[in-house]
Amino acid sequence: MENGGSKGDVPEDANAHCPGTQSEEAGKADSCAGCPNQQICATAPKGPDPDLVAIAERMATVKHKILVLSGKGGVGKSTFSAQLSFALAEMDHQVGLLDIDICGPSIPKMLGLEGQDIHQSNLGWSPIYVESNLGVMSIGFMLPNPDDAVIWRGPRKNGLIKQFLKDVDWGEIDYLVVDAPPGTSDEHISIVQYLQATEVDGAIIVTTPQQVSLIDVRKEINFCKKVGVPVLGVVENMSGLRQAFTDLKFVKPGPAGETDATEWAMNYIKEKAPELLSVVACSEVFDSSKGGAEKMCHEMGVPFLGKVPMDPQLCKAAEEGRSCFADQRCSASAPALKSIIDKLIKTK
Repeated sequence: MENGGSKGDVPEDANAHCPGTQSEEAGKADSCAGCPNQQICATAPKGPDPDLVAIAERMATVKHKILVLSGKGGVGKSTFSAQLSFALAEMDHQVGLLDIDICGPSIPKMLGLEGQDIHQSNLGWSPIYVESNLGVMSIGFMLPNPDDAVIWRGPRKNGLIKQFLKDVDWGEIDYLVVDAPPGTSDEHISIVQYLQATEVDGAIIVTTPQQVSLIDVRKEINFCKKVGVPVLGVVENMSGLRQAFTDLKFVKPGPAGETDATEWAMNYIKEKAPELLSVVACSEVFDSSKGGAEKMCHEMGVPFLGKVPMDPQLCKAAEEGRSCFADQRCSASAPALKSIIDKLIKTK
């Protein structure tokens, strides 16, 4: 079928000799008669979206833009986004963290910013700052009550994402980390479309080791390939439980239920086997017998950035809104995260 418009603006079900959706003749030309898109094309605004120009101007002060994605929810994507932002800021970079998970904004909690309000100046919306070099923006700052549900259809979500990109005054920053919701839906299409002219560095995809997560990560990788977003690498999160032996809890099962045996067990170990107190306990939580994320990356031709163990201290840091790099408490997860981030920085 021959069409007069460019390939990108001609619907698949268009008539022959379609002038293209951006043409002034769209919906009006003789060739449009009977086309299922005629009414939409005739009434839709023509030409480039003026907001894209405003977004490009705003993003001109951002050196690097990194999307953090996941195929499935609950894999620790927002935790990774938060700790990545903390780490970059602690390296003396100027960092912005944009939360576009409109229906489930967890970034304010993970950055210790609950209850903060957005302020507006003549330059636009001002991010909420954790430190002078780490600013955050999220719909979570706009909700009167943190328990309020955001019940929005796609167009309204897309409108807010556009407004975040167009109106937030990040200033001159080195990195903008974008925490996206899981999947490949409206928010993902919008962020890619709005940033397509601003040179997105690429996407980091977070997964857990088991196949039920990797199945969806494969879809996420294919999404990135289709829309032209480079995959910077895949992070395997919750890759086995690692916990200091002294942090373990012990229970004694019985006919009436379980009783806490932690104090008895620790006293026994101190007396009989004190060398165990310096041991780290490890356990496979998810099935990784089929090779996990590393094997999948090899099969799909994308970089594997590394593994982060499940660390209760990292979960606690996220709950408390603090960096896992600030002290030695996250001894199981912080070195793994640091290694991944160093690898990412060297790549860029």
